[in-house]
Amino acid sequence: MPDPHSIVSQIGDLAQSGERMIERLRRKAFLPESRKGLNLRFGIAEAAQLLGCSTNRIRMAEDDGRLPPPPAGDNGRRLGYTVEELLNMREVLGASPRRAPLDVPAMIAVQNFKGGVGKSTVTTHLAHYFAVQGYRVLVVDCDSQATTTTLFGFNPHFNITREETLYPYLSIDPTQADLLYAVKNTPWPNVDLIPSNLELFDVEYELAAAGADGQSVLAARFRKLKQGLTDLARDYDVVILDPPPALGTISLAVMQAANALLVPLAATTPDFCSTVQFLSMMDQVLEQLIEAGIAVDYQFVRLLCSKFDSNDPSHEMVRAIMEQSFGPALLPVPILESAEISHAALRMMTVYELEKPIGTPRTHKRCKANLDEALGQIEQLVRHGWGRVDRVDEELVVNG
Repeated sequence: MPDPHSIVSQIGDLAQSGERMIERLRRKAFLPESRKGLNLRFGIAEAAQLLGCSTNRIRMAEDDGRLPPPPAGDNGRRLGYTVEELLNMREVLGASPRRAPLDVPAMIAVQNFKGGVGKSTVTTHLAHYFAVQGYRVLVVDCDSQATTTTLFGFNPHFNITREETLYPYLSIDPTQADLLYAVKNTPWPNVDLIPSNLELFDVEYELAAAGADGQSVLAARFRKLKQGLTDLARDYDVVILDPPPALGTISLAVMQAANALLVPLAATTPDFCSTVQFLSMMDQVLEQLIEAGIAVDYQFVRLLCSKFDSNDPSHEMVRAIMEQSFGPALLPVPILESAEISHAALRMMTVYELEKPIGTPRTHKRCKANLDEALGQIEQLVRHGWGRVDRVDEELVVNG
């Protein structure tokens, strides 16, 4: 028989080797300073489209000194606007989509117990989509696997300690009274992150060992996470929560803290069946939470088909089954399977962070247009919750 100790030690060796490779990839992706940067620039036509105004209005604001013109390159051509400059333009031109002071911040949990549905990919792309549109965004990585933290450019093994995660706030013996300590800046000026790492799972161990008093401890942790996130959310428009893909303490606390639920699922029969089980399980759990006096209230619950291949007949068939089963709860526009998303992920980025296409310009343009349309559906749900109508493009009005 093989020695169990040697097998365990082999697993540890594999983990360490993998961690070293992640760090090498991270350093290679973010050279020279090994920190993720953001070098996006937007031309005036794209800026006008994002701001919902005409290019003439931007030029007039630059001519009369209300806006600084973008710098010119060596060839004399304008380099375009940075994300930070776009945010300033929104303030100057009154084109900010921010919620009103009395509007409740959207707190969206992106959840499915089935792995491989693109939960963290949807989370990061959704965060960056909202950022491009001008919203203030907080992403909370509640999953000890920390994929979302990695996609934001942090190595959870080397760069993040347990004290920088939710752990000091949620543990049995908390050392933090609020969540401000955990908020980190990201390369995006209007996106912040609460990171995660493997040690966050210690919360699950501690609460499981709470003994006879476990139920009251759990209820207290649920209410505490919701209160902490509600306090933080005052400075944001949208909070996106990435819970663990399992029915544990942290998942339940996140589901109770959220006021909206987004369920990504792939167009395969196993994913469909697993998602039905997830919804059934959530129905039972939420009923139990409500019976225990723990409030749960969602502004919307939507399913989003991800990794959809329109050229695959089996995907088309499963999506038809989804539409028949879920009706309007299934968002009409799916996220299409695209090599551009995969290539960006290899660089620990989203498609919204790419300065130029990785594949062909046509593939990149098609992928980004699809992401804008698919994720824009969620933006409209958020805005509807604030009592807002769709934003109107000035040029469309002027030109009829």
